[in-house]
Amino acid sequence: MGKQFPHIDLDQQAFIERQKIFFVATAAPSGRVNVSPKGMGALKVLGPNDVAYLDSTGSGNETRAHLLASPDRRLTIMVCAFEGPPMILRLYGKGQTILRGSSEYAALLHHFDDLPGARKIVRLAVEMVQVSCGMAVPFFDYKQERTALSRYWIENGLNKLRAYWGAKNMKSIDGLPTALTPETIVPGE
Repeated sequence: MGKQFPHIDLDQQAFIERQKIFFVATAAPSGRVNVSPKGMGALKVLGPNDVAYLDSTGSGNETRAHLLASPDRRLTIMVCAFEGPPMILRLYGKGQTILRGSSEYAALLHHFDDLPGARKIVRLAVEMVQVSCGMAVPFFDYKQERTALSRYWIENGLNKLRAYWGAKNMKSIDGLPTALTPETIVPGE
């Protein structure tokens, strides 16, 4: 049985910061549940009830669409130990997406190593932390981060990034809007 906490304590923060991969889950009131693996050192603990990650451009934009479509903006982030003592840590709360090019994005960016092709910061107001044993999670050895996505956006540049967002990131796979328009895609850059 898991244990619940009202905030992230210092030991939990250290555990989160050691992990190389995390998983993000969202759901709109109807349609598919989305679970995405993330990495690249993008997850940061900003405070005891505040975490955020820098989101790289990918093949979809499910998280943003789900958070916009869901009145309660449910978001869960999970990290688990693939080495050392077993543990699974889940962060439950309300999510918010902060688009690249906005003043709020610029104010938060100093917490992260800027990633080529980053499109938004996803912030979670943590309402509950749950820790469970993780004894069924297998051991895996970390080798290195994949660099293909960063290289791709460096090689293709901002204009191709904008075009990709226009083609692939305007709606979820269920057709939910992401509230992006050509005018909101990286304004002023």
